[in-house]
Amino acid sequence: MVKQAIIAAGGLGSRFGDRTKEMPKGFIPIDGVPMVERSVQKLIASGVEEIIIGTGHCSEAYDELAKKYSVIKTVKNENYANTSSMGTIAVCAPFIKGDFFLLESDLLYDAVGLKVLANDERENVVLASGATHSDDEVYLENGSDGALCRATKDKASVKNLAGELVGISKLSKACLDEMMAWYKADADRIKADYESVLAEISSAAAFNAKVYVRKIEYYAWTEIDDEAMLKRAVEQIWPRVQENESLWNVRREVLLNPGPSTTTDSVKYAQVVADICPRELEFGNLMEEVAEGLTEVCANPKDYITVMFGCSGTGADEAMVSSCVPPNGKLLVVDNGSYGARLAKIASVYKIDMDVFKSSTYEPIDIAALEKQMQSKKYTTFAIVYHETTTGLLNDLATICPLAKKYGMTTICDIVSAYGGMPIDLGSLGIDFATSTSNKHIGGMAGVGFVVCKREELLKQKDWPMRNYYLNLYDQYKYFLETKQTRFTPPVQTFYALRQAIIETKVETVQKRFERFSACWEILVKALDEMGLKMLVDRKYQSRFITAILIPDTPKYSFNALHDWAKSFGFTIYPGKLGNIDTFRIANMGDIKPREMERFTKVLREYMESIGVASRRANA
Repeated sequence: MVKQAIIAAGGLGSRFGDRTKEMPKGFIPIDGVPMVERSVQKLIASGVEEIIIGTGHCSEAYDELAKKYSVIKTVKNENYANTSSMGTIAVCAPFIKGDFFLLESDLLYDAVGLKVLANDERENVVLASGATHSDDEVYLENGSDGALCRATKDKASVKNLAGELVGISKLSKACLDEMMAWYKADADRIKADYESVLAEISSAAAFNAKVYVRKIEYYAWTEIDDEAMLKRAVEQIWPRVQENESLWNVRREVLLNPGPSTTTDSVKYAQVVADICPRELEFGNLMEEVAEGLTEVCANPKDYITVMFGCSGTGADEAMVSSCVPPNGKLLVVDNGSYGARLAKIASVYKIDMDVFKSSTYEPIDIAALEKQMQSKKYTTFAIVYHETTTGLLNDLATICPLAKKYGMTTICDIVSAYGGMPIDLGSLGIDFATSTSNKHIGGMAGVGFVVCKREELLKQKDWPMRNYYLNLYDQYKYFLETKQTRFTPPVQTFYALRQAIIETKVETVQKRFERFSACWEILVKALDEMGLKMLVDRKYQSRFITAILIPDTPKYSFNALHDWAKSFGFTIYPGKLGNIDTFRIANMGDIKPREMERFTKVLREYMESIGVASRRANA
């Protein structure tokens, strides 16, 4: 798995003249996006966690780009005017920990090249293409052993042509170390290009790294060094790249149901990996990385740890409830919706001593009454749902959980449909254990349930008798700590997708994600007001993730008809029923964009107009 990349971006771009006088050539836009930024986006979609950009000329532009993408680290080559690409790579080299992609900054290319290199079983591979007729080709030559032995612009001198250099490679840390050893061995090598250095170490007996060439004959790509190349890129190469990459697009279905959520194509494709036994150390390292990433979303990893299971969010709830109430303990559960009721049901199945605090499903909890209940008996454990997915009601855990801690209770919370969608700090909220799943705001695929646990509270369970075998928290934690394995077979491909989802969450940030969901919610609420449709929960108490809408008072309304109408436009919606209150629910979760919510509200309005509910004038 390639987790890092270097983009060599220290050059002057002098062949562009005044165009790059105050701008790096990597910032020349293609279809409105700077080519280096497009490259960053493709690397992120390929699972790269850290992109090290070696800068030089107009380095400030890259520093600004790093503010937009948290995965970017910029390192300036102060001597960029007197060195070539190896000088820039040299300043990036100390930050490389393992396998990495090496790219030039002035490339327009089809993302399939990254996939091909990542999937190549050889450690060190340079990407090549067939003839480009670009008038600036670098030709790669293979030696008798099949490895790279020369990179040259003199085609006539090449004996065994392997292809034309693209400017994208996959290399190992060991290979980089040998490149650096060669480069630093002689001061006269200060202007060496990286491709020549790769050829040198691959062909010289004094070095161990062998570098190979992977050729894609009709690969869509171009380097852009001057105005003629830019014209060719825009008119000939970019249309090919667009067409080729569009073939990978998965049909877009926008899920406005409470989960699973709409996912990015990059998360979907992250599941397509070589088969691996989950008992291999490589996969154990991946699960450890995922667990740390999940913890960082909502808690300080110094104090909290995430325990993962192959299950749904309800499975995680069952693990938490069955594991976190001590022997002879007493549980207090808040039930103000289907998911609070589910926590109580789980406790009853395990015959845990319990009281239930019933509250309105659509109005805020009466804090004074809840505190009175807390005082009435000696409870050991307190359970509540953060965001009640039945209605979209957001419970005030910032007030409630510290109250529970005041009365000596361990706090266990279902944060399934709040986690990753809004800023959460378990420590500040006073939450000891919190459950979520891989398939809601975090944006992964269904199949991994997890509990984020305060470590000191989890360790108290060490000698408690197990109520549950498969879902026992401490047993799962202890086994993973000792072996980097789960006790039972995990959903392997789902973990790869979850890793990608975590990367994309970090790039967007949870705060920005909440702002995106809020924008979608505001578009929806505005449209509902215009149509005269009422919401079940007062808007000031809503999570902004789920909106429960009261069905219109007309016999012409049919949820099935509305569902099928929305589905015909690529939207999936969900019904809702609370006793004798009928609603339908619209979710803002996953990879939903404001423009899609705008489009959905038009679809909803058209249906409501067809049954005589919404005013046509509101749509004018």
